Amino acid sequence: MIKFGISLFFTDYSMHPGDLARELEQRGFESVWSGEHSHMPEVMKAPFQGEGGVKKHYYDVMDPFVTLTAAAMATTTLKIGTGVCLIPQRDPIQTAKLVASIDQVSGGRFLFGVGDGWNQSEMENHGVDFKTRHKRARESIEAMKQIWTQSKAEYHGDIVRFDPMMAWPKPVQKPNPLIFVGGKFPYSARRAIAYGDGWLPSGNVVEAIPVFQKMVADAGRDPMPITVWYPPRDLALIRQYADLGVERAVFTVPSATADVVLPALDEIGAIMAQVNG
Repeated sequence: MIKFGISLFFTDYSMHPGDLARELEQRGFESVWSGEHSHMPEVMKAPFQGEGGVKKHYYDVMDPFVTLTAAAMATTTLKIGTGVCLIPQRDPIQTAKLVASIDQVSGGRFLFGVGDGWNQSEMENHGVDFKTRHKRARESIEAMKQIWTQSKAEYHGDIVRFDPMMAWPKPVQKPNPLIFVGGKFPYSARRAIAYGDGWLPSGNVVEAIPVFQKMVADAGRDPMPITVWYPPRDLALIRQYADLGVERAVFTVPSATADVVLPALDEIGAIMAQVNG
């Protein structure tokens, strides 16, 4: 059994998050995920790491914590996830409160997908040094864990630091919502093992999965859950992932209205039915 999720960049011209969430829950999908960009600079120093250049929905995407809250309020069992939250360019104290708040209002249904980002210009507009983004992301996650679990939290890193402070709410999920670290192998795999609860790789990772779990074991950790990000709609491949113990596959659908999105759900749902019986 492998869980199926759907990812969408919610915009003001896409299917409403509440409407999509209800469709997903009724069709047996496990989760809905939203991407994030605060903005797109007119001139970008770092090239887009995908085909076709920067997509329109990257410019237009709404805040994921808002849209995912709408999705949670329209459903009762569907999980909601960030895919991915750009940790280096977010304030860790405020983000810790957002995560705990959405976990509270959703009744513990939040999945925290995180990434370090590729857009140097976007980060620099937030006052972030692109070269130290990986260290900033790790320290931010470590600091947020302190806030989520301690009545008086403090953190003193090289980049992120604060003296003893008190912040509520705390998350429903203990000690924190599962943190899935996204990105390419092997770099994101190392980061997931260092401070995550699961791995969120993109691309074809069939051969990397056993290597990753050996890395996990060598680090003295129990096997970690894997969520495969944006796989092709390929029945044989998804069955292979299921056989390898992948917990979840998250498919992307266009940032569009129901007449475009629902047929895509039908196609993915047919694969889900064949894989899971």
